[in-house]
Amino acid sequence: MQELFPRHCDSDSIMTDKIPKPAVVEDIVAAVATVLPAGISETVRQNVSSSVKSALENLDFVTRQEIEVQETVLRRARKKITELENRVEQLEKDRGQLK
Repeated sequence: MQELFPRHCDSDSIMTDKIPKPAVVEDIVAAVATVLPAGISETVRQNVSSSVKSALENLDFVTRQEIEVQETVLRRARKKITELENRVEQLEKDRGQLK
């Protein structure tokens, strides 16, 4: 099974390769199939697998790396906004002293 959430991230580069959705779906369907009781009929097994696959194909998957990259971008944006707010505040104070 491909790891959806790797433990490492190169936050200075934006991830361009995505996990192929069919591979992830098939991996999850296979994992679900392995936990079904042994005595269950093949028809029920196929119906469960089909239902799981159908539900998962409607979801958008992202990797942990993609999430971490976006968190890094967000932190940088917040830092820049704070810096700009402080700069505007200082400029307003300086302007008030000149009047």
